[in-house]
Amino acid sequence: MKRILKPEFFNRNSVLVARDLIGKYLTRKTRDKIMSFMIVETEAYEGLKDKASHSHRGQTPRNTPMWEEPATIYVYFTYGMHWMLNISCGKKGHPAAVLLRGIEGCIGPGRLTKKLSIDKTLNGKILGKEAGLWIEEDLTEIKKIKVLKTPRIGINSAGPIWTKKLYRFVLK
Repeated sequence: MKRILKPEFFNRNSVLVARDLIGKYLTRKTRDKIMSFMIVETEAYEGLKDKASHSHRGQTPRNTPMWEEPATIYVYFTYGMHWMLNISCGKKGHPAAVLLRGIEGCIGPGRLTKKLSIDKTLNGKILGKEAGLWIEEDLTEIKKIKVLKTPRIGINSAGPIWTKKLYRFVLK
């Protein structure tokens, strides 16, 4: 039996949320099917002080979902070819989010969004069945999962303090 995570789950520090999402299931409903995959890799971006975060330089039309209610979907386009899926965390007005970097059988945030047909049409919506994208936990699985904490990937311009933060979580 699976239970859909409510916005309250995301109303916490993004580092805690990123860690706790490992082992949960990202579920996507499109016109033709429902797909569900275990989340195996995440990264946290925690507020204005986090120099690796899109929110670091202030609010823009692109990053506005980070300032919205917990569980707001933030999808942006990067490198002229990939959509990236983030979920806002913490209280409204505190710009923090978790980047979903990998699901079982599909590592890489661009591959994840391609596999699940995720694009800008989801941007600004709240996670849930109405949006066609939600996260579940399996209540029948009682298992101990091991999670590795590592530095985030591809943020060298954020400076030495922020590139070394252990804000990336990977299922071991």
